[in-house]
Amino acid sequence: MKVNQFPDRRIKIDNEEFLYFGGTAYLGLPTNKAFQELVIQNILRWGTAYGSSRSANIELTAYENGELFLAKYIKAEAALTVSSGMLAGKLALEVLARQTDCFFHFPNTHTALKVASSLPFFVEKELNPRLLNSVSEKITILTDSVPSFHTKLIDLSVLNSIPSNKEITLLVDESHSLGILGTNGCGMYSDILFPNIKRKIMIASLGKALGLTGGVVASDTDFISKISKLDTFVSSAGMNPAFVQTIADAEEIYSQQHQKLKVNLQYIDKQLNKNKLILFHENYPLIYPSIEGLKEILLTNKIIATNFKYPTGNTNLNRIVITANHTKEDLDTIIRILNAPQL
Repeated sequence: MKVNQFPDRRIKIDNEEFLYFGGTAYLGLPTNKAFQELVIQNILRWGTAYGSSRSANIELTAYENGELFLAKYIKAEAALTVSSGMLAGKLALEVLARQTDCFFHFPNTHTALKVASSLPFFVEKELNPRLLNSVSEKITILTDSVPSFHTKLIDLSVLNSIPSNKEITLLVDESHSLGILGTNGCGMYSDILFPNIKRKIMIASLGKALGLTGGVVASDTDFISKISKLDTFVSSAGMNPAFVQTIADAEEIYSQQHQKLKVNLQYIDKQLNKNKLILFHENYPLIYPSIEGLKEILLTNKIIATNFKYPTGNTNLNRIVITANHTKEDLDTIIRILNAPQL
């Protein structure tokens, strides 16, 4: 399906209008008028792009402003913006490769955290035996904050089972939790408090909930300093400075939209009939229905949700995305369909 404008809560296809429950604009920011105005004003100040290195003799204060806000928002010592979440992951891994003896990854970890030599964290649903052996080594554990096809944060309590002879660094991709989960949408970084973790790092795409093309790495000051000195970072153009400044300026809008999203999710939680065919949690804006023929049922009711063939499955995946912009009437429509007796 091809469209000629941004798909918000409504989408027009071949001059026919549908309700839209897809995408990743969880806070509804790309079409938010106040947010757009901030972006426009910052483009007028900072231009449409800035192709120079972040290490050049001219330093734009937009980067400092946005990164200080992100560090405070995430509750990390420091943060660094880059042009994408994918690059954020690759930069973090480039530093970690120099100080890690062995990488381990949770199931279905995003490609941004892919390491060719990484070992699976679980082997036949048990901890990888190498995590439990007596060898003293530095390990890095890679995971998404919310795994694919889940609606809750990853359970990291299993890390307590790893013996103290393993020096643990944890790298979490928060692309689908930053702006959504945690206090005011701060994500899970500040709540990772396991005593056996020496260092924690988060990376995220800012183009999901926060509505701006770019990425962020957040961690302790020493780690962020190491990233800023990488040849890859020094030789790359930064994130659009107008977008980085907008992050610093949009705190109130982020808070308002986050609250609207919470209200929508609480409403769904009260109205949706709970059953084993529908995976939903009141704190997370995704619904995974396992209902045969749902795509066609939704289309009949003039609704479009995310639908695609997942590589490891035999059937199409249906994912209903709730945003801060959906109205009560929109929610009633999707709830009515999901609550229908025939389903």
